[in-house]
This record gives sequence, C-alpha cells and structure tokens, in this order.
Amino acid sequence: MSVIHLESLSYSYAGSERKALDNVSFSAEEGEFILLTGPSGCGKTTLCRCLNGLVPHFYGGQIEGKATVGGLDVFSTPIHEMARRVGFVFQNPENQLFALSVERDVAFGLENLGCPRDKIRDRVEWALAQVDMQAFRLAAPYELSGGQQQRVAIASVLAMQPQLVVLDEPTSFLDPASALRIIQILKRLNAELSLTIVLVEHRLDMVSVYATRVVLMNEGRIALDGSPRAVLGLDQARMYGVGVPKVVRLFNLLRKEGLSLEHTPLTPMEAADALRRGTLAG
Repeated sequence: MSVIHLESLSYSYAGSERKALDNVSFSAEEGEFILLTGPSGCGKTTLCRCLNGLVPHFYGGQIEGKATVGGLDVFSTPIHEMARRVGFVFQNPENQLFALSVERDVAFGLENLGCPRDKIRDRVEWALAQVDMQAFRLAAPYELSGGQQQRVAIASVLAMQPQLVVLDEPTSFLDPASALRIIQILKRLNAELSLTIVLVEHRLDMVSVYATRVVLMNEGRIALDGSPRAVLGLDQARMYGVGVPKVVRLFNLLRKEGLSLEHTPLTPMEAADALRRGTLAG
C-alpha cells in the first residue's frame, strides 16, 4: 500500500473561490525522499497540510477527491490520529518548540498519547541520537542555534515513529552549513529507517542530489514529476520559476550547442567528475 495516495484532490480555503489545489493526483511509496518545489503560492504548503489532516479539519474550506496517508482516510481521521502516522516540521522551529528543555519538547507528543514513562525515555533518547542532539537534552530550546532548534523539532516528530515526515521549508532560516547538515540528516534517516520524506524546499542546488524524486507544482497542480535529473534537466522547470541548479542550466546550454553527455550532473562535483572521465563528448 502506498504511504500517500491522493486522487483528484481539489481544495479551496474558506472564503476563497480560487483553488489552492486543483485536481491533484499523487502517490508515494515507502522509503521515497520527495523534493516538493515550485514558485511561491503554487500550493506546496496546502498540499503538505492535506497530508497530516490540517486540511480540511483545521482550516476548513471546500475539498473534493480522495486522500489516504499511512492507510488512513484523511477526511474522516482526526488530526491527533493522523499525528501517529505523519510527522510535520514547520518552517520556523520556534513555532514548534515551547517547553523549557529539549527532552520535554521531544517527549511532548508521547506524553499526550499516554505512553509509559520507560517507553518515553527510550524514545526520547533514540530520537535525540538520530539528530545528534543528546548532549543538549537538558538545554532550553531558546538557547540553541537555529540549526540545533530545527534538529530538535525533527527529533520531536521522530519520537512518534511516523511512517511519513513532511517538512515545510525547514532550512529557510538557516545558513548554508546548517541547512546542509539538516538535509544530510534527513537523507540518513531516509536510508537507514526507510522513512518516507516529503521536503518542501527552494534550495534545489543543495537538495536535489539527495532526493529520489522531484515533484514540481504550479498554480495548484503537479506540473512535473520524476527523478531529479529528469525533472531539473527540462527547460520547463526553469520556466516555472524555480531555482534550477546553475550546473544543470550550464549543461542544458551545452547540450543545445550539440554536446552529448551520459546524464545531467546535479552538482559541480558531478560535473567535474564527468569531465575527468571523458563522459562529455562533442
């Protein structure tokens, strides 16, 4: 069974006649690392809210179609039940952390489920280890850097052991080094735990090499869907207004000049390696 299955999903926010999502059909299997991107206002955040039940249970509005996540019907399942299957990480970690210590923040969801104390302790320890934050378990979240706060936010959803983790631009407030560390942690979790990840991100030059699939949205619809090389190698991707990696744009221009290559490199390192091995021929 697919972890995510959306069928002809359309949605309009309460008081709005414009469709934030327009006839979206989309499925994801266990272990996929999906990069969800597109221009601002294209429906990415709304789609994420559908995956954990915030749409339609919290935001209301008009919704049509079908949405199944983790085997649960999103329209008929309460948000607190969806939280067992879907972890959601917000753009700004300060909106997600509120306790006086890191370990209390990570334990919050489990406490609300009434888990035994020993189980909570083990889950908190495990989740903090996954993001390399064990040494900060007694620290106050407001004392941490932005990157550390975001790792705690990720640990707080990992402690629930969800099938799916959805992250809505988690690196927006971070410097490049901290952002890269977050992305690398997500890829490791994806590989080691077979955790399905949907990541909304605009830093395509940083993320595309780690993703297994790119879904590009435009005006509430899925415009492109495929492997990172296939999607980002298309001229349409740039025309939709996303930040296609510069090395991809360069090799697209070289291809138009008649040069052939085995595949589209996603990073400068891949491009240099292709040139050294002579896989670029004219």
